[in-house]
Amino acid sequence: MANDALRIHATAGTRDGHKILALKGPLTLQTVFEFQTAARAEHAPVLILDFTEVPYVDSAGLGAIVGALVTAQRAKRKLAVAGLSDKAKALVKMSHLGSVIHPYDTVQDAEKALE
Repeated sequence: MANDALRIHATAGTRDGHKILALKGPLTLQTVFEFQTAARAEHAPVLILDFTEVPYVDSAGLGAIVGALVTAQRAKRKLAVAGLSDKAKALVKMSHLGSVIHPYDTVQDAEKALE
């Protein structure tokens, strides 16, 4: 279905070394590989994942987010998650991943925190 597509748009952040990946569409088992490819292709010192236009994240999508965070940590880069929906935040809490995923309300909040 066309509604199940995930689109990813990369832009420069407002600060040097910051890159933003804006996702639009659900992050699910069907779309997770596209997300992983895009996240792995970015090598900016600071990467912010903008989930503002992601209506749904399933367990595979959540696992992909954790994978991206671990990969960034190993490479000594920073990665932040911004704009998660209330349902996605509930999934993070339910999965006991709150110590790994610290979502910011907005991209701007993430950029300020990662200065």
